[in-house]
Amino acid sequence: MPLPVGFLRRVRAPQFIAFVPALLLTGLLAAPTVAAQEPTSAPPAQAPLPLPPPVVFQNPIPGDQLAFLSSYAGQRTKDLEKDKRFHALMKEAIPRTEYHYGRDMSLNEAVENALVGSRLPVEAREGRYVTVSGKQGPYLRGRGFLWFDLQAGIVLGGFYFEPTNGEPTPTLTIFSRQLNENTLVTSQLPPAFVQDLYGWIRATGVPTVSPRYFIPANGKKYPLIHDEDFCWRPDNAPPAPQDVCQRMNVAAADADMNAAYFMMETGNAANATAWMLEPEQVAWIGFRDRTCGLGPDRWGCRIRMTRQRTWVLLGQQPRLPRPMPPNPRAANPSR
Repeated sequence: MPLPVGFLRRVRAPQFIAFVPALLLTGLLAAPTVAAQEPTSAPPAQAPLPLPPPVVFQNPIPGDQLAFLSSYAGQRTKDLEKDKRFHALMKEAIPRTEYHYGRDMSLNEAVENALVGSRLPVEAREGRYVTVSGKQGPYLRGRGFLWFDLQAGIVLGGFYFEPTNGEPTPTLTIFSRQLNENTLVTSQLPPAFVQDLYGWIRATGVPTVSPRYFIPANGKKYPLIHDEDFCWRPDNAPPAPQDVCQRMNVAAADADMNAAYFMMETGNAANATAWMLEPEQVAWIGFRDRTCGLGPDRWGCRIRMTRQRTWVLLGQQPRLPRPMPPNPRAANPSR
C-alpha cells in the first residue's frame, strides 16, 4: 500500500532528488493530473507490436585482438587479469563515464573492483563466446562481467550492486562503447549474450528481475527494458505456475517503470543517486491499484497499465513483451 504523501519530504541536492527507499517496490509513475487520468475500467489487452530490430554494434574489434582470450578458458579470472592485453580491451570496451558505486568512480574502476582476484573460471563456449566474471566488489555485493563474441568483435559487460542511498535497488547495468542507442529492450541484444547473461545471473546469485540500465558510448545511463515473458513455455511443455510467473512479470514491469522514472528525474546521469516521488506519483499508485484490484485479470491489468506508462515516461512507442523465454536456451536446449 502506498505511504501517505506527508511521509515524503524534499531534500535539496545538486542535480539529484532524494527518495524514500520503501516506495521503490510499489511501482512509480509520472502523471501531470491524477484525477483527470483515472480510467473507468482496466485498459484492454493489446495485440503485440512488431519486434524491435536487433541492436547494431559499432566499431567491431578485430579478431586477432580477441583470439588470446580462448587460451584462458577454464582458468581463473585472476590469471587473465594479469594479462596487459585484457586491460587494453577493458579500456576499449567500457564507456568512459563517472559511475556511482558507493562513491563516484569511473565505470572501469567499478568493474575492476569486481574482477580483481576473482577465482571464477573464464567460460568459453562454441569456440566463440567468452565470459569473464567476478564477484569481488568490496561492498554492496558488487559483481560484474565482460562478454566477448570473438567472431563478431563485440564486447558487452555488466555490473550489479545493491545501492542503499535511495536509488532503485538492486541494480544491474549493461554497458558497451559499441552501443549508440538510447532506447533498448532485452530482445534487441544478441541471443547468445542474453543466454550467458542469465547463466551469470544464476551463477552469481543476482536477482532475475531488478531495475536494469545500459550505458552506451555517450556515457549516459538509460533503462534497459525487460521484454521477456516469464510465463512463456515451449510447445508441449507444462504451463508455468501462473501465480509465480505473473508475479515476475509484474515485478519486471514495476522495475522498468522505476528505472524510467529515476532516469527521467536525474537526467540520465550515470552517477545519479537518490530521487523522490512527487505527490501525483504516489497518488497514481493508488488509482492503478483501484483500477486493477477488482476483476478476473488483476495481474494482467497491472502489467499493461505499468508498461504503458513506462513508455510514456520514455517518450517512445509502446512495445509489449514478446513471446520468448527469459533464457533463450530454453527455446533451443541443444545449444
